[in-house]
Amino acid sequence: MTPELKNQICTLKSQTEIAVALGTKPQTVSLWLSGKVPANRVIPLCQALNWSVTPHEVREDIYPNPTDGLPSQEA
Repeated sequence: MTPELKNQICTLKSQTEIAVALGTKPQTVSLWLSGKVPANRVIPLCQALNWSVTPHEVREDIYPNPTDGLPSQEA
Protein backbone atom coordinates (compact mmCIF):
# COMPACT_ATOMS: atom_id res chain seq x y z
CA MET A 1 0.00 0.00 0.00
CA THR A 2 1.32 3.42 -0.89
CA PRO A 3 1.91 5.98 1.85
CA GLU A 4 -0.57 8.28 0.10
CA LEU A 5 -3.34 5.67 0.24
CA LYS A 6 -2.52 4.86 3.86
CA ASN A 7 -2.79 8.57 4.73
CA GLN A 8 -6.07 8.85 2.85
CA ILE A 9 -7.52 5.89 4.74
CA CYS A 10 -6.28 7.17 8.10
CA THR A 11 -7.88 10.57 7.52
CA LEU A 12 -11.23 8.85 6.94
CA LYS A 13 -11.16 6.57 9.99
CA SER A 14 -8.67 5.58 12.65
CA GLN A 15 -7.17 2.10 12.68
CA THR A 16 -9.24 1.40 15.80
CA GLU A 17 -12.47 2.47 14.10
CA ILE A 18 -11.67 0.28 11.10
CA ALA A 19 -10.83 -2.66 13.38
CA VAL A 20 -14.12 -2.32 15.26
CA ALA A 21 -16.10 -2.09 12.02
CA LEU A 22 -14.40 -5.23 10.66
CA GLY A 23 -14.31 -7.22 13.91
CA THR A 24 -10.54 -7.41 14.13
CA LYS A 25 -7.71 -5.82 16.12
CA PRO A 26 -6.11 -2.43 15.43
CA GLN A 27 -2.74 -4.18 15.15
CA THR A 28 -4.11 -6.30 12.31
CA VAL A 29 -5.31 -3.18 10.49
CA SER A 30 -1.86 -1.65 11.02
CA LEU A 31 -0.27 -4.67 9.33
CA TRP A 32 -2.64 -4.30 6.37
CA LEU A 33 -1.82 -0.62 6.01
CA SER A 34 1.88 -1.39 6.08
CA GLY A 35 1.61 -4.15 3.49
CA LYS A 36 -1.34 -5.64 1.63
CA VAL A 37 -4.95 -5.93 2.67
CA PRO A 38 -6.00 -9.60 2.47
CA ALA A 39 -8.23 -10.34 -0.52
CA ASN A 40 -11.20 -11.27 1.67
CA ARG A 41 -10.97 -7.93 3.54
CA VAL A 42 -10.80 -5.51 0.59
CA ILE A 43 -14.57 -5.13 0.03
CA PRO A 44 -15.42 -4.94 3.78
CA LEU A 45 -12.69 -2.31 4.24
CA CYS A 46 -14.05 -0.20 1.38
CA GLN A 47 -17.58 -0.56 2.79
CA ALA A 48 -16.36 0.54 6.24
CA LEU A 49 -14.86 3.62 4.57
CA ASN A 50 -18.18 4.35 2.81
CA TRP A 51 -16.55 3.62 -0.57
CA SER A 52 -14.32 6.72 -0.26
CA VAL A 53 -11.53 4.31 -1.18
CA THR A 54 -12.19 1.80 -3.95
CA PRO A 55 -11.16 -1.86 -4.15
CA HIS A 56 -9.07 -0.90 -7.19
CA GLU A 57 -7.08 1.57 -5.07
CA VAL A 58 -6.58 -0.95 -2.27
CA ARG A 59 -5.62 -4.01 -4.37
CA GLU A 60 -5.14 -3.19 -8.04
CA ASP A 61 -3.77 -6.72 -8.55
CA ILE A 62 -7.17 -8.22 -7.68
CA TYR A 63 -9.40 -5.40 -8.95
CA PRO A 64 -7.63 -4.21 -12.14
CA ASN A 65 -10.44 -1.94 -13.39
CA PRO A 66 -11.35 1.23 -11.47
CA THR A 67 -14.97 0.10 -11.04
CA ASP A 68 -14.24 -3.53 -10.08
CA GLY A 69 -15.74 -4.50 -6.74
CA LEU A 70 -17.91 -1.41 -6.44
CA PRO A 71 -21.65 -1.68 -5.79
CA SER A 72 -23.59 -1.08 -9.00
CA GLN A 73 -24.86 2.35 -7.92
CA GLU A 74 -21.28 3.50 -7.22
CA ALA A 75 -19.77 2.24 -10.49
